[in-house]
Amino acid sequence: MDDVVALSPPPVRVRRQTPSGTVAMVLGAGVLIAVVSMPWWATAGNIRDVVQLCCYIAIAQMWNLLAGYGGLVSVGQQTFIGVSAYTMFVMAQLWGVNPFLAVVLCLVAPAIIAVPTYALLHRLDGPYFAIGTWVVAEVFRLGTSVFPYVNSGAGMSLRVMTGYSADQRAIGISFLCALLLLVTIGGSYWLLRSRYGLALTAMRDNPVAASSQGVNVGRLRFLIFVAAAIGTGFAGGIYFMAQLRITPPSAYDPNWSNIAIFIVMVGGLGSIEGVLIGACIYFFADKWFGEYGATYLVVLGLLTLFVALFARGGLWGLICRVVDAPWFPTRRMLMEDQR
Repeated sequence: MDDVVALSPPPVRVRRQTPSGTVAMVLGAGVLIAVVSMPWWATAGNIRDVVQLCCYIAIAQMWNLLAGYGGLVSVGQQTFIGVSAYTMFVMAQLWGVNPFLAVVLCLVAPAIIAVPTYALLHRLDGPYFAIGTWVVAEVFRLGTSVFPYVNSGAGMSLRVMTGYSADQRAIGISFLCALLLLVTIGGSYWLLRSRYGLALTAMRDNPVAASSQGVNVGRLRFLIFVAAAIGTGFAGGIYFMAQLRITPPSAYDPNWSNIAIFIVMVGGLGSIEGVLIGACIYFFADKWFGEYGATYLVVLGLLTLFVALFARGGLWGLICRVVDAPWFPTRRMLMEDQR
């Protein structure tokens, strides 16, 4: 990957850990410990809610990485959710693979699918790329609906999970959720603090200028697209394992992309903090007001529109105007040489 980034050593360094970042790191470690220990203190309903929230965070962060840094606006990320989840069901239910292991092994599927998908769509720009990703998702949905090996449109049930006790299922799903957060949020933070993060930021701000400085924009976008596909597929596999049931309409539901877009737009595009804020807002809004149906969706749409027009940086951008206290400090600052 060294030829992806050819930037000369910049006269800047990543901002060192801040007090707010230290607090966030401690809280993050506490959250991971709490997620892993859920089987010993939480109810089954609480565990289902946490699984759902973790999946929302992961899917939104992958879309944030894709659109906020790669400049690739996709409305078809449900492709990788469905492909990964169906692969996991096939491995576990039909091939006899341990279902918890199958959640990890199935990530090969979205990685493979992402390669020809990007090769097909990478020449499209803006809304054409977005529409293309949606078309690909619909092709997979229709193809799965008529594929008898996966029971066509009737869907599949993960009956193999009946071989595990409720405690074993809770422990396994809790560890997977903690791993999901560690990979998607922790991995994104590590990436953005690396030299590749500098290239991503340069590409986000001005891809032409980044290319002139030696950044291989095309290859970097390809790698981000594949990484986002894998992270999204990981969340899809965990989510449908918890549901124990999958059908083409639920696996390839366009609402998955709608959720990710809402979370990132409201929370703040191009920031990990914004994803966490937006995911919590959507999760609790859905829990408390989802029963109002169309009215609830209209309100969410108007909120997204308001943020897009009057607060382009999202809620996290508004917070940053008041106080400079990043939870995940990735900004680079000019540092004087102390020699």
